[in-house]
Amino acid sequence: MGRRTLERVVTKQTLNRVRSAYMPFSWSINPYRGCSHGCSYCYARATHTYLGMDADDTFQSHILVKENAAEALDRQLAEMVRKGGERALRGLGLVTVGTATDPYQPAEAKMKITRGCLEVLAKYGVPFTLTTRSPLILRDLDVLVRARVRAIHMSINTLDPVLWRRLEPESPSPLKRLEAVATLVGQGIRAGIFLAPILPGLTDSDEVMASVLRAAKKHDAQFAVASMLRLAPDVKQWYMRTIQAHYPELVPLYEELYRRTNPPAAFAAKTLARAHAWIRRMGIPFYREAAEKDGMRSSLAADQSDEPGGYGSEGIGEGGEKTTESVQLQLHF
Repeated sequence: MGRRTLERVVTKQTLNRVRSAYMPFSWSINPYRGCSHGCSYCYARATHTYLGMDADDTFQSHILVKENAAEALDRQLAEMVRKGGERALRGLGLVTVGTATDPYQPAEAKMKITRGCLEVLAKYGVPFTLTTRSPLILRDLDVLVRARVRAIHMSINTLDPVLWRRLEPESPSPLKRLEAVATLVGQGIRAGIFLAPILPGLTDSDEVMASVLRAAKKHDAQFAVASMLRLAPDVKQWYMRTIQAHYPELVPLYEELYRRTNPPAAFAAKTLARAHAWIRRMGIPFYREAAEKDGMRSSLAADQSDEPGGYGSEGIGEGGEKTTESVQLQLHF
């Protein structure tokens, strides 16, 4: 693993409003910017370009740590209570943690920013979901069991060790993720998988989808949702380097399918229909079914979202951050 730069920043707000009727949540929390898992297809790479940084390896090597995220979140929620009383929190809506970063990426093991945010959410009784690729979440079981967790989403799109490592160079193994799902469920926490993103020519076959979902069922996943790969221009440039390096025969396919950010609607619909058929065949509830059972706002659009965790990037706001120190942390993971 290479060197990672962790830059401490101060955020003005941790809880960011999501203004879209298509999103099954009302607020987002991202304790970090950037993610050292380095998934080549990650749609959140584009968030670095908003800061004048690159969407390439800078996204995975230069991580912005929102060191005051928990304190800022506490202030926001306390202010809501001050203005509207407990009723304000009851009408807050659902919060999702990890729409543009993995809240349990390696930096979290030391920094504990995500843990701090979850403790604040638990303190105020705010309902939330969380998306991750890491079993590090199990460290915080003591917080999760007393918090209002609506669902933990574990993203997995292949069990193939070669494909996994080529596409997600520093993410935890799919098996460890599945074991984490089983542990969470065993503790009474609703957890399931995001079969996402589905990658044309790589993870869109019946064999691959069935193998992942069969393993998810074996590990007691309580729901599943499938979504297609989306490639914004900055992300496409980086992802295509990976395809060219390891699967050059697929370059023409991707150039044809991803002339725009999303693949043709007919192709996506056909692929998702097969994924949904396998979810049903394995006897795993769809995400929207699990959500509605727990009173969460949901929609078919959310079930067919473009990316795990983010449900597509549109409408997900971010608070302003500023660098608080010129000396950056240099850590190895």
